[in-house]
Amino acid sequence: MLLQFFAALREARVPVTPREYLTLLGALDRDLAGKRVEDFYHLARVALVKNERHLDRFDRVFGTVFKGLETLGDGEGQGPTPIPEEWLRKLVEKHLSEEEKAELKALGWDRLFETLKQRLAEQKGRHQGGSKWIGTGGTSPFGAYGYNPEGIRIGQEGNRNFRAVKVWDRRDFRDLDDGRELDTRSLRIALRRLRRFARAGAAEELDLDGTIRSSAARGYLDLRLRPERRNAVKVLLLLDVGGSMDGHVMLAEQLFSAARGEFKNLAHYYFHNCPYETLWQENARRHEARIPLLDVIRTYPPDYSVVFVGDASMSPYEIAMAGGSVEHWNAESGSAWLQRILDHFPKAVWLNPVPAQHWAYTQSIGMVRGLMGGRMFPLTLEGLDGAMRALMR
Repeated sequence: MLLQFFAALREARVPVTPREYLTLLGALDRDLAGKRVEDFYHLARVALVKNERHLDRFDRVFGTVFKGLETLGDGEGQGPTPIPEEWLRKLVEKHLSEEEKAELKALGWDRLFETLKQRLAEQKGRHQGGSKWIGTGGTSPFGAYGYNPEGIRIGQEGNRNFRAVKVWDRRDFRDLDDGRELDTRSLRIALRRLRRFARAGAAEELDLDGTIRSSAARGYLDLRLRPERRNAVKVLLLLDVGGSMDGHVMLAEQLFSAARGEFKNLAHYYFHNCPYETLWQENARRHEARIPLLDVIRTYPPDYSVVFVGDASMSPYEIAMAGGSVEHWNAESGSAWLQRILDHFPKAVWLNPVPAQHWAYTQSIGMVRGLMGGRMFPLTLEGLDGAMRALMR
């Protein structure tokens, strides 16, 4: 169960490592948590979570894995905790000093393959840690997880020293996707299409042309200042979180970071699956600090551009029916609330991290896209460029 818990944390993007897992096992071996699940919860949280931003994910995973369990048991008949196979495999990896590496000689291309042919004919079983046979963790030119200046890699997952002259394994590759986002900088460049410059605020920037004209007219140096030229576009960012969006967290975070760096007038709120009567700005306090959607609509004037970010993948009832929300009983349908937003903010787009070629397979995506009047775009550089164009019309 502990291994299942560790794997679930990794899947939920809580950055736990084998070192922290072993620390937890050592603490349990010293019986620091007793037998109560509540004590184990606090011990595991201290050992595995390094940043408070991951506490919510940890709690969700813990609740799922240990649901209904009140004690950890006395361990009788359970046996030792299994160690993952990949950890055991790493134990046989050969690590040599630079001097030891320099002493090893490459066989050369022709002799390398001739020697491999001989080894295949002579070797009868598995070998580990040697310098001759096909094996693991040694200095032989044939095998895996060892070291040799030139060798044939057999049965190893991925590169280690980038020394192999041949790889005797099936290797699967995929085409590069030119529709994918690159990084936060690339996203910021795409967002810059949504620009409308204006000069506002205190006059702090030197107006060189105005200074020259005024000085020439007055016969003495007359400095002229003007407000700094800024992007006057106002953006309201509405972000879908939780559920199926967990798989798109990294991409959504990059977009959020890029938007915060690009727009001075940016406000953001969270929702789950579909906007309903309330939104929130802090996920850790979303049950205590909800904000009525009508207040949000009253707060921001219609000149704000609204950008929804979500996969729009949900039950169709969440959009079409009262009471369809998965988390609470909504008195009005999601489509009614979404339409209120669109009626107040005429400039709005929806960015979807799901590839556009898959949209047709999810009914709810088609429904949201229809409500948006077709203004749904994939969350790629090309899609982002199209969304910014649509907002500028």
